[in-house]
Amino acid sequence: MKTLTKAEEGIMQVLWKMEKGFLGEIIHEMPNPKPHQNTVATILKILVEKQFVGIETFGRMNRYYPLVKKETYSKGRVKSLVKKYYEGSFSNIVSSMVKENNLSIEELEMLVKELKKGK
Repeated sequence: MKTLTKAEEGIMQVLWKMEKGFLGEIIHEMPNPKPHQNTVATILKILVEKQFVGIETFGRMNRYYPLVKKETYSKGRVKSLVKKYYEGSFSNIVSSMVKENNLSIEELEMLVKELKKGK
């Protein structure tokens, strides 16, 4: 799966939340300072080319909607991160998080319980 730039990801976050929207609606939902309309339109065009966003045309207006689910993109990014920085090992990332105190023993125990439920 292709990766998104920070700007593209920002627009996708809005679209995932909205589910679909016209250019003005998308800009309205973006955090301040709001990007210029032309900037958002250009990024939406790129997202369409990357096949992350689809278009419904109503006269001269386009309504945009995500073609890729947030969960699908998130899973792909996490797998890529683990592969790139943690030698492809999820246990390495968990171990790192425990060492850095980013994951408590209680949270780790909850993860173990979830893993046992899944088997």
